[in-house]
Amino acid sequence: MALSLSSTPVLCADLLHLEWESGFFGLRTARVNFSASAGPLTEAQLQAFDRIQAKVNAADDSHLDVLQAQGFRLVDGEVNLSLPLTQNYVDAGLTAATELDIPPLRSMADAVFQYSRFRAPWYTPGASARFYSRWVENAVKGTFDDICLVLREGGALRGFVTLRQVNDNDARIGLLAGRGVGDALMQAACRWSAERGLTRLWVATQPGNRAALNCYLRSGAGIENVAYWLYR
Repeated sequence: MALSLSSTPVLCADLLHLEWESGFFGLRTARVNFSASAGPLTEAQLQAFDRIQAKVNAADDSHLDVLQAQGFRLVDGEVNLSLPLTQNYVDAGLTAATELDIPPLRSMADAVFQYSRFRAPWYTPGASARFYSRWVENAVKGTFDDICLVLREGGALRGFVTLRQVNDNDARIGLLAGRGVGDALMQAACRWSAERGLTRLWVATQPGNRAALNCYLRSGAGIENVAYWLYR
């Protein structure tokens, strides 16, 4: 951050064009990338995009101040958690989803993930549900996330969790959904990760999602950081 002669905060950053999101939502979208070597962003650069996203650590007051001075508004929060993995996980009975599971998975995602940072007025009504429905479909196909594990009961789908290996040591949960079966889904996620020799599992949720937070904390996860999403 820098100050101009008028004491108005100047946003020093680069803008990263998010091509996939731009195409999916039909809005030319970018994300703020803070960099010590970046120059001040001009109003013309900012106005070249329909939507600009910024993610800032909750303790980063300086960037929060400068973003709000440049017209960014708080949209949502994000709690990032992680838990160390062991080898002592029972088989919770989940199996890998197949493409035959895509329709019911999309329906479940559509119902569960209606409210997120992709909500109105920043995006069109229904955009959030549509986004997460596509996410779970892609996970079944092994794109972006590596796998979608499903929990069935009497042939009915009770819940699912998507996962990806992010490096030699870590895995991350993408989506997790299922009323009353969160502990089983977390157990399966830990088992999948540990079987690959990974040592830590990461997951994120909204600060207001108490059920998810309690589930993750109960599974042994700890809060690593809290961030805010701001849009312009």
